Amino acid sequence: MAQLDRFLNLLVSNNASALNLSEGEVATVTIKDSARPVMKQALTSAQILNLVREISPSNAPHALDIHGNTRFEYSSSDGTFEVVLTQNGKISARIERKAIASNGAKPAAAQPIAAIPQQDAPKVQTPKAEASKVDAPRAPAAKVSATGNRALDKIEGLLRVLVGHNASDLHLRAGSPPMLRASGEIEPIAGEAVLSSEDIDIMLSAVMLEQNRQEFKEINDTDFAHEIVGLARFRGNALRERKGTGAVFRAIPAAVVTVEQMGISQEVQRLCHLTKGLVLVTGPTGSGKSTTLCALIDLINRTRSDHVITIEDPIEFVHESKKCLITQRHVGVHTSSFKHALRAALREDPDIVLVGELRDLETVSMAIETAETGHLVFGTVHTSTAVSTIDRVIDQFPPDRQAQIRVMLSESLKGVISQVLCKKIGGGRVAAREIMLSTPSVSNLIREGKTFQLPSVLQTSRRLGMVTMNDALIELVDSNQVEPQEAYLKATDKVGIIHMLKQRGKDVSFADVDDARAAGVANGPEATGPTGPSKATGPSKATARPTSAGR
Repeated sequence: MAQLDRFLNLLVSNNASALNLSEGEVATVTIKDSARPVMKQALTSAQILNLVREISPSNAPHALDIHGNTRFEYSSSDGTFEVVLTQNGKISARIERKAIASNGAKPAAAQPIAAIPQQDAPKVQTPKAEASKVDAPRAPAAKVSATGNRALDKIEGLLRVLVGHNASDLHLRAGSPPMLRASGEIEPIAGEAVLSSEDIDIMLSAVMLEQNRQEFKEINDTDFAHEIVGLARFRGNALRERKGTGAVFRAIPAAVVTVEQMGISQEVQRLCHLTKGLVLVTGPTGSGKSTTLCALIDLINRTRSDHVITIEDPIEFVHESKKCLITQRHVGVHTSSFKHALRAALREDPDIVLVGELRDLETVSMAIETAETGHLVFGTVHTSTAVSTIDRVIDQFPPDRQAQIRVMLSESLKGVISQVLCKKIGGGRVAAREIMLSTPSVSNLIREGKTFQLPSVLQTSRRLGMVTMNDALIELVDSNQVEPQEAYLKATDKVGIIHMLKQRGKDVSFADVDDARAAGVANGPEATGPTGPSKATGPSKATARPTSAGR
C-alpha cells in the first residue's frame, strides 16, 4: 500500500473533490470549495516528491523538469485519481477524483506535460555488472528514471532530499546509508539502504567531469561541482577510505545571499567600497566563509561598476553580472592553479579579485602584492582568530623574508573577519564573527611583530566596529540565539567567556574544572566549599586575564 493511499482514503471518506500537497504547507482536502487540513506538519518538497514517485507509473518522470509539470492517473481501491505535479516557485501536487467510465474503459496512460523526452536526455554509460547494484529499488526516489540514467537519478534524488531537509551536507560512505548533516548533527536518511563502494563509484561517475574522473583514479581525491537547475549547486568531494569510495556534497543555495540577510555590520560592508587592500575571511572548515564572501561580492556587484574576478575550487555561488562585470574561474577547469590564475588576473584588468583559498606561500605572496598594486583582494584562510590569521600568513614565509612581509601586510591588510558557526536554539546555525579592522595601532603592531597585543586593541576599539570572538558569542547568548554551553565550546578564550557568562548569572557548571578555576568560578565539588568557592579556586596573578565583560 502506497503512503499516499491513506490520504486518498480520507479524500473519499470525506466526499472531498481534491487532495492538495504544497511545499511548506500542511496537506489539505477540498470540500465544497473549502480547504481542510488533514495533517499537522508542513510538507517539504522531498516528502511531496517521494509520495508522488511511489504511485507514478513507469512512463511518468519522477522528478520535475525545467518546465515543472507532470500529469498522470492513478488507481487504487478507493477509485481513480488524476495527479498533477507542478513547480511554480515551489513544488506542489493536486490529486482529484475522476468519474468512473460507464464503459469500464481503463484509465489512460500517464501523459507528461512539457517534460523532456526521455530519449533526448543525456545518458552516461554504466557497466552492466555494476549498474545492477544501483538499479535495485533501494528507496522510492530510485524507482523510476527521469534521465535514462539510474545512477544520476539516484544521486540527484539524494541531493533533493538534502535541500528538502535544509541540511548542509550529504555524506556517502561504503557500508553506511546516505547521511545528512543538519544543524550540525549527522543522521542517516530514513528509508535509504546501505551503500556499497561500487554504488558510490557509479553515482559519482554520473556527476563528475572526465578530468575529475581521471584525477580521482590517479590520486584518490577530487573536488567538483554539480548543479540541479532551479534547485541548487553542490560542491562535491570524492575520496577513498578504508571501506572503499566515499563522497561529501555541500549544498550551495541557488539564490545569492545578501549582507542584509547575513547580518553583516556596516563597518565590514564599508570594506567593499575600498579601491585597494587585502580583506581576509577566516574560520575552520564549514564555518560559512564562502557564504560571507558571497554576500560581500554581491554587495560590490550591486553598488559598484567594476570588474570582479573570482578564482575558486570549485565555483560555489554563481554571480550574474549586475552593475559589475563578473568573471568566475574554476581551478582545474578554467585554470591550472590559484597562483597561475592570480598571476594572469593582473593582465585581465581587474578591480576586485577573490581568491577562494590562500593555500600556499606563492599564492599568499601574490595576493599581498596584488593588493599593494591597487586592487581589492578578498581571500580565505583556515584559522580560528584574527590574531592567528596574521601569524599564519607571516609564518608561511622564510625567516629572512618575514620582516618585509610584516611591513607589506601592515600596509595592505584592511580587515580580518574570523567566524564560527554555532548551533542555534530551536534549530539551525548562526555565525559569530570576530572583526579586526586596519587602524594605525593595528598596523604598527603587525609591523613591529607584536601581534600578541592585538586582542587588547580589539577590546578597546569597539566604537570603531571591532569585535572580539567572546563579545560576538556573548551577544548571541544575550539575544537568546545560542545556549551558554555552545558559546563556551566555540570560544577560543574559554576563561574569558566563563567570566562573562558568570557575570550575567548564567550556569557554567558545564565548564572544564581548570577553565573554571582560572576564571575564579566554582565548578564541581573540588572547587566548592561549605559556603561557596574556596579561596584556592580563585584566579591567581598568573592566570587572571583581562576580559571585555562589564564594559
